[in-house]
Amino acid sequence: MTKLILGLESSCDETAAAIVTSDRRVLSHRLAGQEAAHRPYGGVVPEIAARAHVEALTPLVQGALADAGVTLADVDAVAATAGPGLIGGVMVGLVTGKALAHAAGKPLVAVNHLEGHALSPRLADPDLDFPYLLLLVSGGHCQLLLVEGVARYRRLATTIDDAAGEAFDKTAKILGLGFPGGPAVERAAALGNPSAVPLPRPLKGSAEPHFSFAGLKSAVVRAHAAGTWSPEDIAASFQAAVVDCLIDRTTRALDRAEDATALVVAGGVAANGAVRASLQTLASDNALRFVAPPLWLCTDNAAMIAWAGAERFAAGLTDPLDMPARPRWPLDPSAEAVRGAGVKA
Repeated sequence: MTKLILGLESSCDETAAAIVTSDRRVLSHRLAGQEAAHRPYGGVVPEIAARAHVEALTPLVQGALADAGVTLADVDAVAATAGPGLIGGVMVGLVTGKALAHAAGKPLVAVNHLEGHALSPRLADPDLDFPYLLLLVSGGHCQLLLVEGVARYRRLATTIDDAAGEAFDKTAKILGLGFPGGPAVERAAALGNPSAVPLPRPLKGSAEPHFSFAGLKSAVVRAHAAGTWSPEDIAASFQAAVVDCLIDRTTRALDRAEDATALVVAGGVAANGAVRASLQTLASDNALRFVAPPLWLCTDNAAMIAWAGAERFAAGLTDPLDMPARPRWPLDPSAEAVRGAGVKA
């Protein structure tokens, strides 16, 4: 029997609510962005984000229910992001989800935001089966995971410092390209020469498939300060360096994911055209299917949270109302720590 799942997302600077069915229909999706509020600061301000979530979430839930033509009583479960993310925003969404679940007498499914990304390709592609190799690449995370099933993840690699999306955002800020940084860098890169600026490829060729982008960010700072190259050339060269690193590291991880049936990318950086095209070539070269969600499912959204909730609910995985909000929440808690300071789980 088809189930209806209400999903809530508030882990960073997007507030969203969605109704998704267990047979992969997105009945509604409402989203409120905060770009204008954060643009003067060149990045997300946690306090501003949390206040905006408080103001936006209830009307979004009401709108999502109305758009789907259902009431809260018709919903089979409430799924809400419980982490990782900016803790103020996570708490807003999770507390709202708990209140709705309690008021309606419905089960709560506390969703790991990363699992939302990890399972989102299965919402769009019913033929995507486990296991698959996932490159999860976003503003806060850069990981390679073998997705063996719902709630079954084996981390093969992570970043030892910064995430690729964070590097995109910082590069945009350095070059004065605007906010949000990822799309701004991609637009500028289309007008530049990707071979113009000699930028490093951190960890390229190393045995372990981990990532590092802090040194690349520093190199962008130096290139900009030199005054030799245009912002467009720096952006294009930076993007090329990131793509080279992602492809090299993913190639290394493929050696450890022999059972994978597909190469999958998810997360905000998965919306980048150069990244998608290079990964598609890599998959083809290794006789693997390449799967990427539609662009709207790459960035933070509530449909992926609702879908992850549907998958967990079908597996009998629900949560108590005292489930805590978590600023950090690794998908693979058993993964070994990697070298380097500031490790992102």
